[in-house]
Amino acid sequence: MKKRLFLLFFALAAAALGFAYRTIYYPAEWWHEYLPAGEGEPIQVFVRQGMNARRAADEFESAGVLAGGKASDLARWMTRFSIDRRLKPGMYSIRRGSPWEVARQLEKAEPSVSSATIVPGTDIFSFPGIFAPPLAPEAMEKILARNDLFPKEVASLLPSEQEGRIAFLLPETVQTSENSGEEVVSSAARLWWNRIGSRIPEEKRTAEYLLEMAIISSLIEREALWDEERALIAGVIENRREKKMPLQIDATVVYAWKKEGRNLTRVLYKDLEIDSPYNTYKIAGLPPAPICMPSEESWLAALSPEKTKYLYYVAGQDGRHLFSETLRGHQRNIRKVRGK
Repeated sequence: MKKRLFLLFFALAAAALGFAYRTIYYPAEWWHEYLPAGEGEPIQVFVRQGMNARRAADEFESAGVLAGGKASDLARWMTRFSIDRRLKPGMYSIRRGSPWEVARQLEKAEPSVSSATIVPGTDIFSFPGIFAPPLAPEAMEKILARNDLFPKEVASLLPSEQEGRIAFLLPETVQTSENSGEEVVSSAARLWWNRIGSRIPEEKRTAEYLLEMAIISSLIEREALWDEERALIAGVIENRREKKMPLQIDATVVYAWKKEGRNLTRVLYKDLEIDSPYNTYKIAGLPPAPICMPSEESWLAALSPEKTKYLYYVAGQDGRHLFSETLRGHQRNIRKVRGK
């Protein structure tokens, strides 16, 4: 009898201990509401757009949110609570706690976010103005100079000048915690890598090649209004470079004058005389840096130009271009556009 009572007591004690362990370390769904979820003052942690559960967990660990346990433990809890499928970018206010407690808070947390929109074709002069309030040009220059805000795969290969670096930000609406320059640059640079940079074969990823593609992409962005023409314009640029012909792109003249403090609304013959390394009517080859932020479509066109014999194009009233292989054909297209 005593032996049976002992075995019964032992079984009940083991079950109780097992239940306690399970409840504390692997709480059941119904028990969540009755357990604490972190303590102390909330810690601010920013989750960037496109982060998965593991990368987000690393951010929380780095911020000192985890009281015991590792980022991998938090990532597992995030997966178990299905947080990994609905994790939103933005700033989270989370109290310090165990991986389970942090995940428990994330299950109900709503991040605070704001957004900044970068329009394709934005240049270094207008970029600081997308922020509210606008950033000082000096502050923008310091932010763009930071390698840690650009993907580590290419950061050391990017040009040092800010004019060259902005081309490696993909124009789009990006989510930030407080519209900060650092977060916008970091998010836009990561988007560029995910959609463009990662497609470039590793053996081609040299500083010279990346800058060349960035410059050509920016020229295409300023010249093309219609997506279907971007690869054709890229092909014209390639053909003229092969034949050592000046590119004669009006957008570079506009940019050259903008650097001198003058905004052109129309390029006249006298404007072509500006002495500038950006004036492709006077220089041979490409300008020294991109003239704007190219869109994804312009980047893809530069990377894969359409193979044609076209050397010239002229824009019509609707922004579409007429392409030609010869100067005579080009002059005929100009007369057609002008209605002569």
